[in-house]
Amino acid sequence: MQILLGYSKWENFEKVIQRAKDACKNAGEQIENHFPDVRKMVEIGSDTEREINDIALTRYACYLIAQNGDSRKEQIAFAQNYFAVQTRGDPNNEINKKPNETSLLLAK
Repeated sequence: MQILLGYSKWENFEKVIQRAKDACKNAGEQIENHFPDVRKMVEIGSDTEREINDIALTRYACYLIAQNGDSRKEQIAFAQNYFAVQTRGDPNNEINKKPNETSLLLAK
Protein backbone atom coordinates (compact mmCIF):
# COMPACT_ATOMS: atom_id res chain seq x y z
CA MET A 1 0.00 0.00 0.00
CA GLN A 2 2.97 2.29 0.63
CA ILE A 3 3.85 2.43 -3.06
CA LEU A 4 0.19 2.60 -4.16
CA LEU A 5 -0.24 5.78 -2.11
CA GLY A 6 2.89 7.42 -3.48
CA TYR A 7 5.29 7.00 -0.57
CA SER A 8 8.77 6.01 -1.69
CA LYS A 9 10.22 5.88 1.84
CA TRP A 10 8.85 3.56 4.52
CA GLU A 11 9.75 6.11 7.21
CA ASN A 12 7.35 8.68 5.71
CA PHE A 13 4.56 6.15 5.26
CA GLU A 14 5.07 4.89 8.80
CA LYS A 15 4.25 8.40 10.09
CA VAL A 16 0.94 8.29 8.22
CA ILE A 17 0.20 4.86 9.69
CA GLN A 18 0.89 6.20 13.18
CA ARG A 19 -1.52 9.13 12.66
CA ALA A 20 -4.12 6.64 11.39
CA LYS A 21 -3.57 4.45 14.47
CA ASP A 22 -4.02 7.52 16.69
CA ALA A 23 -7.30 8.32 14.92
CA CYS A 24 -8.41 4.71 15.36
CA LYS A 25 -7.71 4.82 19.09
CA ASN A 26 -9.36 8.23 19.48
CA ALA A 27 -12.47 6.82 17.78
CA GLY A 28 -12.68 4.16 20.49
CA GLU A 29 -11.53 1.28 18.30
CA GLN A 30 -8.91 -1.32 19.21
CA ILE A 31 -5.79 -0.62 17.14
CA GLU A 32 -4.87 -4.33 17.14
CA ASN A 33 -8.17 -5.16 15.38
CA HIS A 34 -7.36 -2.93 12.41
CA PHE A 35 -3.53 -2.78 12.29
CA PRO A 36 -2.34 -6.22 13.47
CA ASP A 37 1.39 -6.85 13.34
CA VAL A 38 2.32 -9.79 11.10
CA ARG A 39 5.48 -11.43 9.76
CA LYS A 40 6.12 -12.24 6.10
CA MET A 41 8.87 -13.77 4.02
CA VAL A 42 10.70 -11.69 1.40
CA GLU A 43 13.32 -12.72 -1.13
CA ILE A 44 16.79 -11.33 -0.51
CA GLY A 45 18.53 -12.94 -3.49
CA SER A 46 20.10 -16.27 -4.43
CA ASP A 47 16.77 -18.02 -3.77
CA THR A 48 17.04 -16.99 -0.13
CA GLU A 49 14.26 -15.52 1.99
CA ARG A 50 14.09 -13.81 5.33
CA GLU A 51 11.23 -12.93 7.62
CA ILE A 52 10.32 -9.25 8.12
CA ASN A 53 7.80 -7.32 10.20
CA ASP A 54 4.71 -6.06 8.41
CA ILE A 55 1.28 -4.68 9.21
CA ALA A 56 -2.02 -6.10 8.02
CA LEU A 57 -4.76 -3.54 7.36
CA THR A 58 -8.53 -3.74 7.48
CA ARG A 59 -10.59 -1.62 5.10
CA TYR A 60 -11.17 0.78 7.99
CA ALA A 61 -7.40 1.07 8.52
CA CYS A 62 -6.94 1.81 4.80
CA TYR A 63 -9.60 4.52 5.08
CA LEU A 64 -7.83 6.10 8.07
CA ILE A 65 -4.48 5.97 6.27
CA ALA A 66 -5.99 7.70 3.23
CA GLN A 67 -7.55 10.36 5.44
CA ASN A 68 -4.26 10.99 7.24
CA GLY A 69 -2.04 10.97 4.16
CA ASP A 70 -0.59 13.92 2.27
CA SER A 71 -3.47 15.11 0.08
CA ARG A 72 -0.98 16.87 -2.21
CA LYS A 73 -0.10 13.40 -3.48
CA GLU A 74 -2.33 12.43 -6.39
CA GLN A 75 -2.65 8.87 -5.05
CA ILE A 76 -3.81 10.06 -1.61
CA ALA A 77 -6.32 12.48 -3.15
CA PHE A 78 -7.65 9.60 -5.27
CA ALA A 79 -7.95 7.31 -2.21
CA GLN A 80 -9.69 10.03 -0.19
CA ASN A 81 -12.16 10.57 -3.02
CA TYR A 82 -12.69 6.82 -3.40
CA PHE A 83 -13.62 6.39 0.25
CA ALA A 84 -15.82 9.51 0.19
CA VAL A 85 -17.77 8.20 -2.81
CA GLN A 86 -18.03 4.69 -1.35
CA THR A 87 -19.39 5.88 1.99
CA ARG A 88 -21.66 8.70 0.81
CA GLY A 89 -25.24 7.93 1.71
CA ASP A 90 -24.72 4.21 2.33
CA PRO A 91 -25.34 3.43 6.01
CA ASN A 92 -24.59 -0.24 5.36
CA ASN A 93 -21.11 0.47 4.02
CA GLU A 94 -18.31 -1.27 5.94
CA ILE A 95 -16.69 2.02 6.93
CA ASN A 96 -19.93 3.25 8.47
CA LYS A 97 -20.19 0.10 10.60
CA LYS A 98 -17.85 -1.28 13.22
CA PRO A 99 -15.42 -2.79 10.68
CA ASN A 100 -13.97 -5.63 12.78
CA GLU A 101 -15.01 -8.31 10.31
CA THR A 102 -13.42 -6.75 7.23
CA SER A 103 -10.71 -8.48 5.26
CA LEU A 104 -7.04 -7.71 5.84
CA LEU A 105 -4.67 -6.09 3.35
CA LEU A 106 -0.91 -6.01 3.64
CA ALA A 107 0.68 -2.62 4.28
CA LYS A 108 3.97 -3.09 2.50
